Amino acid sequence: MQKKLGLSKHEVTTLASIIEGEAIYDIERPKISAVYHNRLNINMKLQADPTIQYIISDGPRRLLNKDLRIESPYNTYLHKGLPPGPINSPGKESLKAALFPEVNDFIYFVATGDGYHTFSTNERDHNMAKKKLQKLRRKIRKKRKI
Repeated sequence: MQKKLGLSKHEVTTLASIIEGEAIYDIERPKISAVYHNRLNINMKLQADPTIQYIISDGPRRLLNKDLRIESPYNTYLHKGLPPGPINSPGKESLKAALFPEVNDFIYFVATGDGYHTFSTNERDHNMAKKKLQKLRRKIRKKRKI
């Protein structure tokens, strides 16, 4: 299977480690894997938040725009392709997902605030999903101030 994917064992483990950092629920792992495979196939940056969490010294925490500019070979916002190695120890479900991604056309996803994600095939829909998450975050912040 690895030859069909065009990934070495090391690359599969690296991808699985990103999936492990991204997914809470096993049911989403193959879909998240597909997004990363789709991005790799079109030479798009992975833009994987877990790789940024890996390089910041005071995490895990909510990422800031300045974090996305940190120069590191692990910064998938700056560099195309997979980082040089795994960012954690992936579990069995993430390894399976890296090897057997769901077949879909998604290239974007964003958290929904409940551990799940909204998946999109285009930037317009992705930006709408991001706005929905930002609205939810503002609502939660307001409740905390009360």
